[in-house]
Amino acid sequence: MADCIRVPLTLLLMCILSSVHSIRGDNNAIARLAGNADNLPNPAGGPGPAAVIPGAAERNLGAGASLPRKRSAGWKLAEEAVCREDLTRLCPKHSWNNNLAVLECLQDKKEETEIAAECNHLLWNYKLNLTTDPKFESVAVEVCKTTISEIKECAAEELGKGYLVSCLVDHRSNITDYQCNQYITKMTTIVFSDYRLICGFMDKCRDDINTLRCGSISTGEKDIHSQGEVIACLEKGLVREAEEQPGAHAIKDDCKKAIMRVAELSSDDFHLDRYLYFSCREDRERFCENTLAGEGRVYKCLFNHKFEEAMSERCREALTTRQKLIAQDYKVSYSLAKACKSDLRKYRCSVDTNMPRAREARLSYLLLCLESAVHRGRVVSGECQGEMMDYRRMLMEDFSLSPEIVLQCRSEIEGHCSGLHRKGRTLHCLMRVGRGDMGAIDPNCQRALQTLIQEADPGADYRIDRALNEACESVIQTACKHIRNGDPMILSCLMEHLYTEKMVEDCEHRLLELQYFIARDWKLDPILYKKCQGDAARLCHTHGWNETSEMMPPGAIFSCLYRHAYRSVEQGRRLPGGASEAGNHGGTLSRDCKVEVQRILHQRALDVKLDPELQRRCMTDLGKWCSEKTEAGQELECLQDHLEDLMSDCRDVVGNLTELESEDIQIEALLMRACEPVIQTHCHEVADNQIDTGDLMECLVQNKHQKEMNEKCAVGVTHFQLIQIKDFRFSYKFKTACKEDVLKLCPNIKKKVDVVICLSTTVRNDTLQEAKEQRVSVKCRKQLRVEEVEMSEDIRLEPELYDSCKQDITRLCQNVAYGNAQVIECLKENKRQLTSRCHQRIFKLQEVEMVDPELDYQLMRVCKHMIRRFCTESEGKNVLQCLKQNKNSELMDPKCKQMITKRQITQNTDYRLNPVLRKACKADIPKFCQSILNKATADSELEGQVISCLKLKYADQRLSSDCEDQIRVILQESALDYRLDPQLQIHCTQEISRLCPEEAAAQEQTGQVEECLKVNLLKIKQEGCKKEVLNMLKESKADIFVDPVLHTACALDIKHHCAAIPPGRGRQMSCLMEALQDKRVRLQPECKKRLQDRIDMWSYAAKVAPAEGFSDLAMQVMTSPSKNYILTVIGAGVALLFMLGLLCGRFTKRVTQELKDRFWTVSVRGTLCDLWPVPRSSLCSKQ
Repeated sequence: MADCIRVPLTLLLMCILSSVHSIRGDNNAIARLAGNADNLPNPAGGPGPAAVIPGAAERNLGAGASLPRKRSAGWKLAEEAVCREDLTRLCPKHSWNNNLAVLECLQDKKEETEIAAECNHLLWNYKLNLTTDPKFESVAVEVCKTTISEIKECAAEELGKGYLVSCLVDHRSNITDYQCNQYITKMTTIVFSDYRLICGFMDKCRDDINTLRCGSISTGEKDIHSQGEVIACLEKGLVREAEEQPGAHAIKDDCKKAIMRVAELSSDDFHLDRYLYFSCREDRERFCENTLAGEGRVYKCLFNHKFEEAMSERCREALTTRQKLIAQDYKVSYSLAKACKSDLRKYRCSVDTNMPRAREARLSYLLLCLESAVHRGRVVSGECQGEMMDYRRMLMEDFSLSPEIVLQCRSEIEGHCSGLHRKGRTLHCLMRVGRGDMGAIDPNCQRALQTLIQEADPGADYRIDRALNEACESVIQTACKHIRNGDPMILSCLMEHLYTEKMVEDCEHRLLELQYFIARDWKLDPILYKKCQGDAARLCHTHGWNETSEMMPPGAIFSCLYRHAYRSVEQGRRLPGGASEAGNHGGTLSRDCKVEVQRILHQRALDVKLDPELQRRCMTDLGKWCSEKTEAGQELECLQDHLEDLMSDCRDVVGNLTELESEDIQIEALLMRACEPVIQTHCHEVADNQIDTGDLMECLVQNKHQKEMNEKCAVGVTHFQLIQIKDFRFSYKFKTACKEDVLKLCPNIKKKVDVVICLSTTVRNDTLQEAKEQRVSVKCRKQLRVEEVEMSEDIRLEPELYDSCKQDITRLCQNVAYGNAQVIECLKENKRQLTSRCHQRIFKLQEVEMVDPELDYQLMRVCKHMIRRFCTESEGKNVLQCLKQNKNSELMDPKCKQMITKRQITQNTDYRLNPVLRKACKADIPKFCQSILNKATADSELEGQVISCLKLKYADQRLSSDCEDQIRVILQESALDYRLDPQLQIHCTQEISRLCPEEAAAQEQTGQVEECLKVNLLKIKQEGCKKEVLNMLKESKADIFVDPVLHTACALDIKHHCAAIPPGRGRQMSCLMEALQDKRVRLQPECKKRLQDRIDMWSYAAKVAPAEGFSDLAMQVMTSPSKNYILTVIGAGVALLFMLGLLCGRFTKRVTQELKDRFWTVSVRGTLCDLWPVPRSSLCSKQ
């Protein structure tokens, strides 16, 4: 028997004999053979291997002494005295007549003390004699005749050498004949009760048994029923060697094969694994009572309950050992080997000549090979897929089943994950370490984890990951109940609900731990692989599902796909590392693949660690700048905020990602979730587009201040705007529209704000110079307008302005929120308190806004509806002018009216802020107000001095017609609202508060404050204020419209008496004065009273500010409402004197020149005092 290679011949015989008991009488041959078990030689002294087994004589001392050397035919075990007591106590009476039934009953008892030692020895010798009787080969030939002919390998075996039965055991799974199958099964049960009965096992493993101290092969040193422990000990030694545990013994190859062969042969019935059988007998009754033995069913049942609390530790240990053997050779799993046999052959999973047989037999290789077939769309039987799923789940549940994990991750397990062995917790703990959440991880451990995830492939079915399944069960039932159970889309659904109210913390952690590894190999997302495998092979030169390439590692495939999914070089895309896109022309992704690429990008945006390239290149920068940013999405925002500070590699990848987001902002899943209300209300049309080209973000920016906009969304949108100003390429629509213009007109400029300024300046210069052709293209000019408007909304979007005014914002506007141009408006309102640098910037901003009111965000926002009502036909640059003209309309919105007033106040502070006035008075300003311009600096504000100068010249009627028209408008506007007169407001603020508080507090400004100051002219103490009021009186003589109170009182009289007289140059005022003097004309009482008041005011003004010399007097005459009358009288007087001189000659003596001058002055003065129809002035009082 020592020469036999496989299971001994009589293994089959045991099966035959045991089967006779159950099918006795069905077959004559079987009936004839049944007696052979009772006609065997004396169990104690018969010939056979007992003679060659060391220690056999010692074992025979007890039992053999009382047994005869030979037994007669029909000998029964039940008749032996040494076993009668145990038989009576332990076995049912109906089994006593069949030796094999008695043997099966007694040998399956767990407790060693239940059976007497003498009976143990008798049973063992009986089995030994059974296995060495050559006559049973002929029985096997007869009973398994059909089977032998069907199995070619067994038919070819030479009879008489014990090989036939070994062959039948090898092909046990292919035996379809019921009788033959029963014989083989029963024989195997008996043989596997003791390793020494397995032919050749003792010879191959003797040295290893002794070295590992697994027990003695000598029967005298260890009880027969403990012999299963010897094989279990060898199996554990094999596992320790595979895991390279310290002190592990290298088992000889022949013994390894024998151990694995024994495990394989015992794979269908757990009774055959004696150590596991005895270890788990009670657990089998507890968990698998209704599970039929055979075909590995009990094993699978116990595997499924391995981590139950009620499972005994000894059984769990035995199950783990068997699972580890399955991991080394899938054939140790009967059900897996049987279910997948044809598929393995079909997809050539065991013919790789480049791979050693040991590796080819590994469970991982089988799984990878068959998973590859499934992912390629090939048909793998449902039974095989079911078995694969069971073992993939097994790998995910217990890390110790993967020798590479145990070997490479030992320090991580000991340091971070000890005590978490059950239900996949250790593996998830290692994943958490791999993510970097618990310190650094060894690269070999990282690779081992990645390999295990590929083998288990939990991305295809989340249920494979038990820890994830249990943690996320409630989320799946609520958020993902519409998806079929086990569908790969469940993981995507969970990712979509990450950081939402439906997500629970434990599920969130397990999900991110798994997704971290799935994200590093595109193949592990089955939907992505299915939709994109053709594109990846065509564009990225990929290999099979379970094949890798150093030229294109798994992590690089997705990068390749998304580069082809988005933007071509012509659209401005930058490639990392300066890669060329020359080969990409025409290489676009299919629509289905692009949708999946977008889905993955959306998921990766949730956590920076889900982007392998980003994490690898930016690890240092993340630690340096973003260590405190732990909330969802904060790390990427932090990197974007510090873009200029990042190392070049990190800056490139963050820049590329930001550029990608600018085209498809839906990649920002957290932002999209926050902005869902405003998207549904205002942006649903662009959001529904499969391919976003920056329209959605543009829509969000435009609706940033709608009532549906919540704080999170507004902050996210503003952040993206702030990031965009760092590089014009981060604004997809702007980059696409203006790329050629930027390269041509603004080369070497990177920052978006600088590019916008450069292009805007070019457009403005071309417009002012009336160039024949604009240098900036139409599409760029259109997008440039959008960018300028967006930048005007938040001061932070204009970095130079923001930096210049930071201190002022903190000091004056600290409680004002950013956005809606509120901070800019606050600075404008506090302009006089600003620092010089900030004041200059604000003034320049206002200058631009007045030239182009569409850039005045607050004006356009507040007056949006009024612009639609009144100014639909006006050009953008004339919007403010249009609003001013309609300011006093009954339909004008009060808020808009208030905003228009603010802008009028601003315009009147400096002529440069009123482009219409500046153009109309282009010649008048240097002519009359040069002294003011000489005193002012280029960046200083003139506080209305130039406009005041022009007002005085208007009163003197010295302005050009165009300039006069504009000044008249300003006078009319400021006459209604004192705030529109900067000089008056500067000099009279205190006097207004003291003398006219009620008028100033009035909501409607109708000139009442000015009227109050005029009435209280005598009470004004400040000379500057008094002078401004006198100027108002002087200006009112020139045009009645400048005096709104008088104009309102006399409106009816003007209509009746002065309708034919055009306004301006004091003409209507002169008409009213003449009417007042004419006793035939009856004026309205209110008009008459107001006119009389004005005469008194002018009289006082003349006293307070008399004419300074002849020129001033002449100017007063020329500006008087009675100018024509006065000039007529003066002319008549001069003519009279001339006539007297001619007629009378000289009738007095010569007088001095002094007396002549005096006489002339007195004469003129007297004439004026007699003829000027106004109150007598100080000139008359000296007569």
